Amino acid sequence: MHTLVSHSAMSNIALPMYDLCHPHTRALLEALQAILADHGLRAEPCWPGDDLLNHWQRDDLLLSQTCGYPLMTTLSGVQTVGCFHYLAPGCEGIHYRSLLVAREADRGKALADFRGRRAVCNAVDSQSGYNALRYKVAQLPGAAHFFSHITISGSHRQSLVELQQEKADLAAIDCVTYALLQRDQPALLTGLAVIGQSPLSPGLPLITARQTPAKTVVLLQSALRQLVSDVRYQERCAAALIGGFSPVTRQAYVPLLQWRDEAAARGVTQL
Repeated sequence: MHTLVSHSAMSNIALPMYDLCHPHTRALLEALQAILADHGLRAEPCWPGDDLLNHWQRDDLLLSQTCGYPLMTTLSGVQTVGCFHYLAPGCEGIHYRSLLVAREADRGKALADFRGRRAVCNAVDSQSGYNALRYKVAQLPGAAHFFSHITISGSHRQSLVELQQEKADLAAIDCVTYALLQRDQPALLTGLAVIGQSPLSPGLPLITARQTPAKTVVLLQSALRQLVSDVRYQERCAAALIGGFSPVTRQAYVPLLQWRDEAAARGVTQL
């Protein structure tokens, strides 16, 4: 359901996807709020919590960040604004990848060695945690029903916890999330090892509401370029592992559907 707003209402901005350290996210949003004000756009940082699907579809959404898979499967009404370039290992320009993470005892094994074992995924509509892993599994012979059990954890962070607690054996983890946790919460990676990775795919898109005027989208792109290039905000961007920004269109995310469809053609519609 869309939320109706008056023309005088404050528009919302949020960066919910990599909010692993609230002070870093807040600092980034406050910088963006100031830049947008200079462009004549009034915006208020918001914290959508777990109700992301409703948040992404709000009529007063000026800017947020979503995952590429729901962008292409669920969020037909939103507009794409662009994509940050992240500095995490595994990223190239707007592209990122998933890391296949297991326990230290399985270091040196390949994905094929996990046939019949247990996987944990953050969400079934996640590009990095589900679609990428499904695509990788589908490349293997006899990939249908590859894992013996699938758990949906709710977050990459919780997937790592379940690996540590031996409730699952393998997870696909967004490489940006992995790098942020490695720096800020390294205990979550204790006893774990990276055993593989997915191909590159376009990173998490920045979006705006369907009814945001085209000229406002251009202003948003200008503000985001300033955020990543202005020396005043260099430390805030570095804390979020952000090194650049590029405008992107929805077309850039078509490969995510191709991954899904190729897996389905090989008999793997779900993990």
